[in-house]
Amino acid sequence: MSTPTLLGLCGSLRQGSFNRKLMHVAAGIHGGPFSEGSIRLPLYDGDLEQNEGVPAEVHTLAEQIAAADGVLICTPEYNQALPGGLKNALDWVSRPKGNPWLNKPVALMSAAAGRAGGARSQFSLRLALVPFRPIVINGPEVLVANASKEFAEDGSLSNEMYLKAITETVALLKAAA
Repeated sequence: MSTPTLLGLCGSLRQGSFNRKLMHVAAGIHGGPFSEGSIRLPLYDGDLEQNEGVPAEVHTLAEQIAAADGVLICTPEYNQALPGGLKNALDWVSRPKGNPWLNKPVALMSAAAGRAGGARSQFSLRLALVPFRPIVINGPEVLVANASKEFAEDGSLSNEMYLKAITETVALLKAAA
């Protein structure tokens, strides 16, 4: 059996974000085919959709989700919830025909400045995913707290507790895929 293909989505737009580093740590643990989708999309606007149609980059993202065997979403916590850019991407991807999320295995991880490691962003993300009916991996939770102290300059993560949780979550995602 071949190694499942994973698509990574980073809820932070910042290139050097801790969540992008977390996503790449998980991708390295996965060790198989991995690509990163972009959530850099225009703000959802029904008038834009009606006048110009669904943007090409939204179709691309929806196709990437559909083609992947599993999706890994790494997201920070902005004001106790998922970032607006990630929510916007979910809203846009709901617009093309079909549902690329349906029964798609999805794992959630977060890295945040606070001591809860992004727990509230994951909770709000779970709620936002409900209408799409993916198979969300329920644990172990990967919540990297005080992220600025956990990642080395090169993006590596050495905390054994976090690495164990990431490894187990990636294994469960691969098994579900």
